[in-house]
Amino acid sequence: MHIEILTEDRSGAVVVERLVTRLIEEEHADAEVAVRPHRGCGSLPKDWDTRPVKFASSLLDLLPAKCRAYNKVYGNTDTILVVIMDSDANDPDELRQELYRVCKKYARDIRSVIGLCTEEVEAWLLGDIDAVLKAYPDADLKAYQEYVQDSICGTWEMLCRVTFPDNYEDIIEIGYPAIGHYKARWAEVISPYMEPGNNVSPSFQTFKNALLAAMRNSVPIPDMPRPGVRRISF
Repeated sequence: MHIEILTEDRSGAVVVERLVTRLIEEEHADAEVAVRPHRGCGSLPKDWDTRPVKFASSLLDLLPAKCRAYNKVYGNTDTILVVIMDSDANDPDELRQELYRVCKKYARDIRSVIGLCTEEVEAWLLGDIDAVLKAYPDADLKAYQEYVQDSICGTWEMLCRVTFPDNYEDIIEIGYPAIGHYKARWAEVISPYMEPGNNVSPSFQTFKNALLAAMRNSVPIPDMPRPGVRRISF
């Protein structure tokens, strides 16, 4: 099985690579995983049939063209195309349906799975409090208890408040682009402890169930090697 994962940035790529790898191990599946981070989310082109504009590098700008390429290379093989992004201010259901329409139109011979982190990928990090506590033993549990899973509340700010209780206000005030350093750090230090079964984020559970369904409908291939996970660096 080959799982091709498209993410909007490297922070999301780190988190998703960890979670998907653990799911594969739990399923005792044999899979090759490739994670492809992009430079931001971007937006779908008005005409999906056109070629991307020159120097396009964001996920949605390239998605129709990438789907066409993947279908040409991996069509009718044991491949799953996974698209992961933040929902930000978009309606998750509407965005998910639109992304599935793109995948089904241009990658019609490949199974596709859409994963939307409600607001931001930090929602998936906050979904596993055990992992957060292992990475940040001094985390503010009282602040965490105020968090409603997958709420639209300023998710990275909430994670900042939980993990840096003594100076979170200063960090939040700094804002972008400096906060990108903290986002990358959270992904790097929390994700090694994350377990899919511990994650209570509803948007992660939706993604997990969709991916497991796609994996369990895997196309049988003769002479399959021993189960394992093979990663392609991103």
